[in-house]
Amino acid sequence: MRRDAGGGEAGGPQVSHAPSLKGAAVGRRIGIGLMYGLWKPRVLGAWKVPASGPVILAVNHSHNIDGPMVMGTAPRPLHFLIKKEAYVGPLGPFLEGIGQVKVDRGGPDRTAIGRALGVLDNGGALGIFPEGTRGEGDFASLRAGLAYFAVRSGAPIVPVAVLGSGDTPGRVVKGLPALKSRVDVVFGSAFDAGDGSGRRTRTALDQATVRIQDRLTAHLADAKRLTGR
Repeated sequence: MRRDAGGGEAGGPQVSHAPSLKGAAVGRRIGIGLMYGLWKPRVLGAWKVPASGPVILAVNHSHNIDGPMVMGTAPRPLHFLIKKEAYVGPLGPFLEGIGQVKVDRGGPDRTAIGRALGVLDNGGALGIFPEGTRGEGDFASLRAGLAYFAVRSGAPIVPVAVLGSGDTPGRVVKGLPALKSRVDVVFGSAFDAGDGSGRRTRTALDQATVRIQDRLTAHLADAKRLTGR
């Protein structure tokens, strides 16, 4: 297949330098300090995350601490895809510094796609909220981006359920869980989204999205039974 001068497939996403792994490692340490300092995470199944090599963590999203909570409890540094609206004021340079990936949800963001693929090409761990935005956190509506990254890179997907982050609103800081409340983070078994053919046609990605949704929904149900949520 013809490739452009930047090393990407002609007509494909813009190839951009991958976000900093050292930055993501710093972000993980910050996440550990904040999440365990302010709340009581109960982490189950972290050993199921592959210790090395490319991997995608697919996280349900019902609260604004879900990303930092997973960053602080996952066994590896993570590069999350984060909406550009969060990059406001000093938070923007901070998120860039800790190796996160800014994405414009208004349309195909070729730069963000290239950076995310760079994470996986370098054997890193990519965090994605496949629902695209905060909602019920039930994986009911998945965007096709997760299937694209998984099929394009061949990286396995690890489902992650964050439960309890919105159960007990705090009185000190509105919009955050009550201080020292328990939040469960349940990691599932890694699985491959593709059918083994390597095809990236629209039909193949649609079929992969269905497979992914089935696995993520089943994991969430198992996590709720396991934790009693």
